[in-house]
Amino acid sequence: HAEALVLIREIYAGFLATYGISDERTITSGLTLAGTLWYQKHREEARLLVRDTLLPAARRSLGSDDDVTLKLDQLSANILRLTDRPTRDDLLEAETIMQDVVQRRRRVFGPTH
Repeated sequence: HAEALVLIREIYAGFLATYGISDERTITSGLTLAGTLWYQKHREEARLLVRDTLLPAARRSLGSDDDVTLKLDQLSANILRLTDRPTRDDLLEAETIMQDVVQRRRRVFGPTH
């Protein structure tokens, strides 16, 4: 798993250097990196990457209703609720984010989503 993380970091860095943070390919590879970081217990790094870099870029470049942006929002909510010791505020924020994601998905993709 450690080797995979190295490769995923390299791919993200390559997209970032080539296309910039606003490109969908960069944001998508960043989403993959954040998920891998979370899975491999690099929780704080994943949280900061999503919150400070990927979500702002996705909202600005792709829009709030884009599928990649919605996946980042969902990951953000999961990061909040699945930390080792989530606070009540963390859980409430995660619930608010997920309710918003569900509403946007239904509006954009239809009621079956």
